[in-house]
Amino acid sequence: METIIPKTSTVFSALLRADLTTQWRNRRGAILSLMVPVIILISWKGYIAKIGGPATLANSLCYGLISLGLMGYSNSIARDRDKGIFQRLRVAPLPSWAIMMSRLAVQLIMILIITTAIFIVGFNVDKITLSPAGYLVTYFTAAVGGAVYLALGQAIVGLTKNAETVNSASRLVFLAFILIGTFGGLGALGPQIQEITHWTPYGTVETIMAAGMAPAKWDMDATNALLVTLGYIIVFATVGIKQFKWESK
Repeated sequence: METIIPKTSTVFSALLRADLTTQWRNRRGAILSLMVPVIILISWKGYIAKIGGPATLANSLCYGLISLGLMGYSNSIARDRDKGIFQRLRVAPLPSWAIMMSRLAVQLIMILIITTAIFIVGFNVDKITLSPAGYLVTYFTAAVGGAVYLALGQAIVGLTKNAETVNSASRLVFLAFILIGTFGGLGALGPQIQEITHWTPYGTVETIMAAGMAPAKWDMDATNALLVTLGYIIVFATVGIKQFKWESK
């Protein structure tokens, strides 16, 4: 009897549809990731005159990307690993990289949705408008920024086997980024802390997104921030991939 092995593309498409369905059924987490930056953007309306519309949008979007990567992605991966889902998927006729690529593709779609929502709210509530190039470049920088927090979430899952510990660690890192962005990034803790914050994952992502929203003002500082951001992605992803275990035991 001949054994028919389906094409990788066919199996990947089926897996992607399953992941999209799972994301829809667990849409409360997605809505939370969407509402966090929207609420912050509305509440930060008073900062627009001080730091400018692009910077306000960028800071708000940062919180959404952090929420997505740390509170959403990492906990989802840890939960599925704990249930044995990854262990069962590995016996399917599908490369291991395709399993994770399917998950990351869903997160990329979420990044695009969150970015679009920020643009819509920024225009309708705060009257913030960007040039066509600004909107286009921001989608790119948001994808790069989102990759930082997804890679960081992957690193947390890789270094921590227990799902509850992953949840606690993700919340702690999320809170740290919130405090960094709210106080350190805005200079409330002094110029030295603000400079340090500028080169943290939060600061570099905020810098490239704010610069991307006004491409004409893109400078060497933004280029350096982009290079550092790519460095963070490489480091976090390397740790997360090397240390990741397909089962929790």
